[in-house]
Amino acid sequence: MDNINETIRKYALQNAVFFKGKANPKAVVGKVLGGCPELRAKSAEITPLINSIVEEVNAMSPEAQTKALQELDASLLVKEKKERKYELPELKNVDGKVVMRIAPGPSGPLHIGHTRVSILNDEYVKRYGGDLVLRFEDTNPEKIDPDAYDMIPEDLEWMGVKCNKRYIQSDRFPLYYDYTRKLLEQGHAYVCTCDGDHWRELKEKGMACPCHDLPVETQLERYDKFLNGDYDDGKAVVVVKTDLQHPNPAVRDFVALRLVRAPHPRTGTKYIAYPMMNLSVAIDDHEMGMTHVIRGKDHLNNTNRQEYIFDYFGWKKPEYYHYGLVHIPDTVLKTSIIKGAIKDGEYSGWDDVRTGTVRALKRRGIMPEAVRRYWVEAGMKSVDIEFSWDGLYSMNRDVIDPVSNRYFFVDSPVKFDIDGVDEIKGSAPLHPDHADRGSRDYDFKAPISVCLSKEDSELFAEAGRIRLKDFCNLEYGTPAKYAGNDVSILKKGAKAVQWVGPDAMKATLLMPDGSVREGLVESAFAKEKGESVQLERTGFVRVSEKTADSVSFVFSHR
Repeated sequence: MDNINETIRKYALQNAVFFKGKANPKAVVGKVLGGCPELRAKSAEITPLINSIVEEVNAMSPEAQTKALQELDASLLVKEKKERKYELPELKNVDGKVVMRIAPGPSGPLHIGHTRVSILNDEYVKRYGGDLVLRFEDTNPEKIDPDAYDMIPEDLEWMGVKCNKRYIQSDRFPLYYDYTRKLLEQGHAYVCTCDGDHWRELKEKGMACPCHDLPVETQLERYDKFLNGDYDDGKAVVVVKTDLQHPNPAVRDFVALRLVRAPHPRTGTKYIAYPMMNLSVAIDDHEMGMTHVIRGKDHLNNTNRQEYIFDYFGWKKPEYYHYGLVHIPDTVLKTSIIKGAIKDGEYSGWDDVRTGTVRALKRRGIMPEAVRRYWVEAGMKSVDIEFSWDGLYSMNRDVIDPVSNRYFFVDSPVKFDIDGVDEIKGSAPLHPDHADRGSRDYDFKAPISVCLSKEDSELFAEAGRIRLKDFCNLEYGTPAKYAGNDVSILKKGAKAVQWVGPDAMKATLLMPDGSVREGLVESAFAKEKGESVQLERTGFVRVSEKTADSVSFVFSHR
């Protein structure tokens, strides 16, 4: 009978610890009978005993429940998590290995929106084997940040995205020129010198402009002048012919090359004829052997345009996938805005926590595993979605909770001297689910003082009594009076608050809105080796900087 009692008590304590101090008798019955099948025949007489033990356990404080379970069976303090497996759908028409690509414009580092296509491509290349190409699409010289050529690979590396080939489009201009000449020779392109607005108006009506059907010889003469810079910017473009009767006006004839005399950060003024993305992307996707292309459905028109080039040259087309658009609320993503704010001194840099850059996520302690899981679960559905920060935080919590030790933090600290006792001892686990990591042990001798947050000090003054979590009870006064260590005070309405001792470390906490909370963290943190910790009742934080007597945290999430 003693063994039965102990088994019931273990499972009752476990259920209580996992569910805020209140065990559910039915859940305990299920656990006991599931773990001890031989008792099922005696369920009628066992159930009243379980109810009685559950009642005893529920009368205990949460701290006492945890301590009792640790003494009975510490292994039961570790929650068993059932992993749900998410997989992306199979790709169509895979013949051996795949070739896929990530093609950012180097206007700045990557942000959370860019991570979707990066991770989806990486997942598929890892599944099937093959090449993942990083291609810098830098054919708009006025929107290039030279540092982005280094920052983007760093961001991808942090995410665990492995690109084994790299290309830069500004190195490939002669290739684009050669293919454009071939299109002109085939009669599939023309050099247009019409007014741009008039050309678009004719296109809307399904009509050809005067340049459309000029002889090939004339087109090639114009093209030579175009490359030589004989036209002013905006006075001539090279256009790829499509179907002027296409039901979608956006797919009808599209610009392939334009003139830009602004210097390029990499090539200076070497080139003035700049390819538009539909020309350069189609050529590169063929030349680089893309088998599958994943992009947002805002590129559907571009896919239709690029397919014309594939057809003109008789190239095999990749399999195209278009996922729904994603709205990312309450987040600064636009590189021009961030760059301007950095220049004006409003933002500290590309990793400013008020932005949605990958660097800001890293600084805040968001783990790449969580970002990857988020996008794998979102998949490639064509429906539009709204990005959920809470969803990402939940996934990140799954990653960092097991490795994040717990500590007390108080901001805007208020000091209280304690009278009426010569010594106070206490103990709190470093992690409630990992007893093997040890505890934070407190042993203070008179004169004793503690610090509470400004908010809790005001609560103390109003309530008249309070419990210092895992330590002792106090009655309000100057000095405060020691009131024993009976945790039943909580059942009588007293609140348990965080506190730090006189040996606490100075701490700052950078919040997502850019504000900084100043306070103290308990001295046990001095021995902490991890980068992620949980400040109890504040949230998970990342350790930014640490010295012998101070620490800087960056808030991750609750």
